[in-house]
Amino acid sequence: MPSPTPRLLTLLSIMQTGGTWPGATLVERLSISHRTLRRDVDHLRQLGYCVNTVMGPDGGYRLDAGSELPPLLFDDEQIVALAAALQVGAGSASGLIDASARARATIRQVLPSRLRHRIDAATASAIPRSGDAPSPAVDPHVLAAVGSATHNTEVLRFDYSNTPDAPARRVEPHGIVTQAGRWYLVAWDLDRHAWRLFRIDRMRPRLATRLAFTPRAIPGGDAATFVGARLKGSERADVWPCIGTVELAVPARDIAPFLGDGTVEDLAAGRCRLTAGSWSWIALAASIGRFDADITSAQPPELAQAFATLADRFSRASHCA
Repeated sequence: MPSPTPRLLTLLSIMQTGGTWPGATLVERLSISHRTLRRDVDHLRQLGYCVNTVMGPDGGYRLDAGSELPPLLFDDEQIVALAAALQVGAGSASGLIDASARARATIRQVLPSRLRHRIDAATASAIPRSGDAPSPAVDPHVLAAVGSATHNTEVLRFDYSNTPDAPARRVEPHGIVTQAGRWYLVAWDLDRHAWRLFRIDRMRPRLATRLAFTPRAIPGGDAATFVGARLKGSERADVWPCIGTVELAVPARDIAPFLGDGTVEDLAAGRCRLTAGSWSWIALAASIGRFDADITSAQPPELAQAFATLADRFSRASHCA
């Protein structure tokens, strides 16, 4: 196997940007002859890269995916970014802890010392949000099988762990979304004739069906919006089903760090207007109560009624001591 040269690595770096590169352009960029270019292309092929010759007036060379993994070429910044991403994947919020940690260790082992030092210096610990349960482990083989069926628009059959005695599910997979360490599949259920959300860590795919389907329009426009809406208890867009506005007797800066996905604006005399949402009016009223501030206005009426319900409930609880 020939030793790579700076010129060969430059050629590979150019071709990795994609597209077809005319021979004349490569010759000019590298300041070499056509004969040297042909020899360098042959060297890349010997290294395992699938470099195809494109015929015609606009032809040249194109780097395509091959059947085996060739040596990869990354610059320093790409390696540091890749290692950092794998470190995040090895954190408690990924569901791919073991695979990500092993991949990062494999990359680190073959790096020159200057890059190992940069990666080690960027090491950080991930802290889960308060109250978050540990992320469920996701089998990379399961994720790959689900991803393949989704990419190829093929019907997917699988067993689901929360319904162990049920027959295999048959779905048309439309998109994979990850949120807070959990992986979800958005799919059209062929037996229930409805859109469904499946936890991939609970799926056990059966043999590939090879049955193609025509993609449908996902409610909300895309898989991420659909998942966001369902996780908020909404059947429409990625918004909370209950949204209200209150005026609080505190300045906006006192509550801004704790808003979540709410919004706040300053009013006169040290007051602010808060707009927030939740899955129910009671839940929204309770979450606003955590700011420990007098409420001078509440809209819509459903939110005001929720405050009244909570006030009555808390009053009765105060006599239980």
